[in-house]
Amino acid sequence: MIIYQVIPRLFGNRCKRRMVGGSISQNGCGKLNDFNVETLKSIRDLGVTHLWFTGVVRHATTTDYSLFGLPNQHSEIVKGKAGSPYAIVDYYDVDPDLATDVSKRMGEWEETIQRTHQVGMKVIMDFVPNHVAREYHSIAKPSDVEDLGEGDDSNLHFSLNNNFYYCWGKALDLRQIVDHQHYEECPAKATGNDYFDNNPGKCDWYETVKLNYGIDYCGGHRKAFSDNLIPDTWLKMLDILLFWAKKGIDGFRCDMAEMVPSEFWTFAITRLKFEYPNIIFIGEVYAPDQYRKYIASGFDFLYDKVGMYDCLRGVITGTRPTKDITAQWQATNDITDHMLFFLENHDEQRIASDFFAGDPWRAIPAHIICCLLATNPYMLYAGQEFGEKGMDSEGFSGCDGRTTIFDYWSIGTLQRGYLRLGKPLSSEALLKEKYQQIMHISENEKAVKEGRFFDLMYVNPTLGQHQFAWLRKAENDVLLIVVNFSDQAAQVEVMVPRHAFDVLDLTPGTYHGHDLLSDEIMSLHIDSNAEIPLKLKPNDGVVIKWVQ
Repeated sequence: MIIYQVIPRLFGNRCKRRMVGGSISQNGCGKLNDFNVETLKSIRDLGVTHLWFTGVVRHATTTDYSLFGLPNQHSEIVKGKAGSPYAIVDYYDVDPDLATDVSKRMGEWEETIQRTHQVGMKVIMDFVPNHVAREYHSIAKPSDVEDLGEGDDSNLHFSLNNNFYYCWGKALDLRQIVDHQHYEECPAKATGNDYFDNNPGKCDWYETVKLNYGIDYCGGHRKAFSDNLIPDTWLKMLDILLFWAKKGIDGFRCDMAEMVPSEFWTFAITRLKFEYPNIIFIGEVYAPDQYRKYIASGFDFLYDKVGMYDCLRGVITGTRPTKDITAQWQATNDITDHMLFFLENHDEQRIASDFFAGDPWRAIPAHIICCLLATNPYMLYAGQEFGEKGMDSEGFSGCDGRTTIFDYWSIGTLQRGYLRLGKPLSSEALLKEKYQQIMHISENEKAVKEGRFFDLMYVNPTLGQHQFAWLRKAENDVLLIVVNFSDQAAQVEVMVPRHAFDVLDLTPGTYHGHDLLSDEIMSLHIDSNAEIPLKLKPNDGVVIKWVQ
């Protein structure tokens, strides 16, 4: 399972004018209709199985859509001109920025879902459960649905029946953020990053407000809910999930899932999967000690950020040895199939940026690990396969090595790679070909899709600084995979221990080995006393297959 993350606002933007802090009329904006069948097939051809459309639900923006009956948001509580995709203003609506015809935006999204299914990919969309925009107001909700906060008693800091938390009659104070405040909110609602006072700072999620799932945070973190006392927010959020599931969505990527009590997820996911058994839930959970609790509550997959991502980033940049990778997979060995590997996403810095590796090719060994180490899924971020640097200073985002989620912007690598606005640079085309080759191995090789895994590092200590080696096996297909994180070529000798022969049921002998990356054929003597000599290119690897 390979997920490809796209931000439609950026992905399909053909505009080549990139004004810092520019408006939508100045800098343009990608549309859902840019995901035509040809483009979707190009993504599918990478080896992608699931397409995550980021920022589809209507969120706060400074762009005026009042002519279409959409309320405007105050600029003081919107980050950037375009606004954060995670400051939702209407859970039941589609972002008008993404529509060719704003009045038909929901239909355009439904057609995009259908086209994506048509080319053989499944659709994932965001579910943002922890917080909403400060001026949340649904105009698209079903007539029988009560809006969030509509029935709240704002005189109470906390109530099981309130959707928000309130700051006891204090007005919202934005003096740390703006010089002269004009936006008014009284009483102030608690801020989305669990800030329960009325004066958030610039580093807070000040454009959002925290949703109340029945935990009294200022009352000792008391859980006020029970099997017989279901918070009003639980019911409203379940309705939202069901609304989108009925549109044909195949899965939800759940933003900051660990900031919402696991009991809610058990409540909601159980009900969703009763009606839609194949729907998947991906949770953004960063605390490793919480992983198993959230998996038990129904999540299919969780971000492996603090473990594998942080480790691979350290190995790529030379601050950690490759032997640390063993400790990372061992830490989640009992839940490996639930861990989502990735090297980039909208929150993290681009590999090719000056803040990370400075060279996209240095990530190839890590890409091989993410795709071929185990049977769990992998996520690729649009532009990663072309070596997108993320070094633009787009506006609110600034130059931080990330691709902005707050600004109207266009991405040259994606314009060349998918929109046919100029030919991809030779370096971009070669990098994409390498990414694609590795992902096709992941998609097509039985030993990867369902095979067993054996870590070879404990008998090959000389590899422990720059190289990593492992075996995969399914039936009679065997893969020996060795990667080299060094900028220098390496000549290594790899031992396969007796224990591997027992665990994987390997048969000693001499075989024709086929390196699936270089297409080289070699003679392999496989025995517990033999060393396998291998030449490794810089920042590359070998995937040697034999059939016993």
